[in-house]
Amino acid sequence: MDEIEIPQYFICPISLQIMKDPVTAVTGITYDRESIEQWLKTSKDTTCPVTKKALPSDSDLTPNHTLWRLIQAWSAANASNGMDLIPTPKTPVSKSRVVKLIRDFGVPSLYVNALEKMEVLAKDNERNRKCLEEAGVPKAVILLLITCHRQGKISCLEQALRILLLIWTPCSEIKALVNQNCDFIDCLTWILLCETENPVIVRTHVMVILKRVIEVTNSRLLEKLKPEFFKQMLRVLKSKTSQQATKSALHILIQTCLWGRNKSKMMDANVIFELIEFELEKPEKHVTELIINLLAHLCSCADGRAQFLGHAGSIAMVAKRILRVSPATDDRAVQILKSISKYAATKDVLVEMLKVGAVTKLCMVMQADCAAYVKEKARGILRLHSNLWNGSPCIAVYLLTRYQR
Repeated sequence: MDEIEIPQYFICPISLQIMKDPVTAVTGITYDRESIEQWLKTSKDTTCPVTKKALPSDSDLTPNHTLWRLIQAWSAANASNGMDLIPTPKTPVSKSRVVKLIRDFGVPSLYVNALEKMEVLAKDNERNRKCLEEAGVPKAVILLLITCHRQGKISCLEQALRILLLIWTPCSEIKALVNQNCDFIDCLTWILLCETENPVIVRTHVMVILKRVIEVTNSRLLEKLKPEFFKQMLRVLKSKTSQQATKSALHILIQTCLWGRNKSKMMDANVIFELIEFELEKPEKHVTELIINLLAHLCSCADGRAQFLGHAGSIAMVAKRILRVSPATDDRAVQILKSISKYAATKDVLVEMLKVGAVTKLCMVMQADCAAYVKEKARGILRLHSNLWNGSPCIAVYLLTRYQR
């Protein structure tokens, strides 16, 4: 097939592949439908990729039947040379058909079949997903899941979650629905406890959706999250359901710890101890970044610092992560040591910082290629307790360089 000369006008300017469903934009340029629709959805600058003229995201895309027939005839003529036949483009799904499927959600004998049909449509192409979104499917699926929660039904949860993942967009309608009350958050928390056919897949889907939900939830509801919510997030971390679920749980905890009494609720769930235990198993770097970030937030309160110091390996773990993971981790790890050294600096704690290498790491930060504000935090810690740590060789170097300046 590499030896076949493909006519240039058969090639989509975006994908650089043979067009399967050529459509012409208002700028007069023809693209493969899936490519241009994806471009219009994701591009911040909605212009024609070729002409650079304005191309609104809701522009009409006219099927180029003549070009499609030429491509189909050419592919048939070259079938003997290994060229795949170009299939007939599928008829776009109509909004009326989608609305009918939504109505079937209210009929016990039909909603399972309706979900199956919706999933097929959502997986098919971007055009279908946009139609489902505009017809109100995200809202309908959320309400269906809430109903399943109230009635204790677990059939088709996986399908409903998959559809929601495919077509989720944080539009005003979804934000309004999510922020009415905690029903949807409670529903997703309940699904985490359900015994389903594919628990790993279902729980991963739930965590990804829950992360997106938390991102659009207002502070009023975030402050009302129940202690059970945080216990469930901790169970997800401890169970190591999947990397995606773990990262989603950490993102959720980071976002929610900023509001109301959520830090205290996390303390009650013993989150800090479990985070340290998890980190001691040396997860991937991005997970470490999230854990150290969350610990920095939690150590901003007295109970958090007390729980942090209650773990025998806490200071050593944080010290070892400095200059080994990422600049963001360096910043957050130094912030943890700053909180501890400023507000919980007993003699035993300071001696342990020296013993496990935390003081040495702070001195190394001063010499490393770190951001100026991170160095300033490290310098402040060293200055604060230099009298107790003056027997350390690295402190001597620090003091020498300080006086030389």
